[in-house]
Amino acid sequence: MPEPVEPAPFPDPAVLNAEDRFVEAWGKMGSVWGISRTMAEVHALLYISGSPMCTDDIMARLQISRGNASMSLRALLDWGVVAKTHKRGDRKEYFAAEQDVWSLMRAIVRERIKREVDPLLVSLHEIRDDIASSKPSGAGASEAELKAAADRVQSMVEFFEMASKLGQRFAGPTGHGLQFAASILSKTPSFKKGSS
Repeated sequence: MPEPVEPAPFPDPAVLNAEDRFVEAWGKMGSVWGISRTMAEVHALLYISGSPMCTDDIMARLQISRGNASMSLRALLDWGVVAKTHKRGDRKEYFAAEQDVWSLMRAIVRERIKREVDPLLVSLHEIRDDIASSKPSGAGASEAELKAAADRVQSMVEFFEMASKLGQRFAGPTGHGLQFAASILSKTPSFKKGSS
């Protein structure tokens, strides 16, 4: 006969209040990293609770639909900031958020590069190549104007290529580059408290 499972203790109201405030604040920030508020709130709940939760628990706590919870969890899995887990004796899938802040931020930076910088670079390369292959139309555009436009686009290409390389280097999945970069920047005079 299986041992009876003790019900989980009801969380302290002060803890619940702190968690709710964190979920709300993180949810507001969701648009900053290019995700929906609900997705950010699901992530925040999993992070701040510090323990795996099933879809039903997430739905009940955030008062969201199953479809909304499932879509948010799938996206968070894709971002690499949430992982599936199981509880012994329970057939439900549980989800746990990455608890290491530096690993979490590296995953967010990598995803932002993939979703924003990489597509922009593809477009910039196409625009640069189109300008380079264009001939003056005779309707006012001169060789010099085309070259100047191509140079401006090339400057943008070079900047975003460098930003992408730096991002990949500092936010690599196994390295501590982002933490290292932040520690270096925090030691420079312009980043120290009280400096201008």
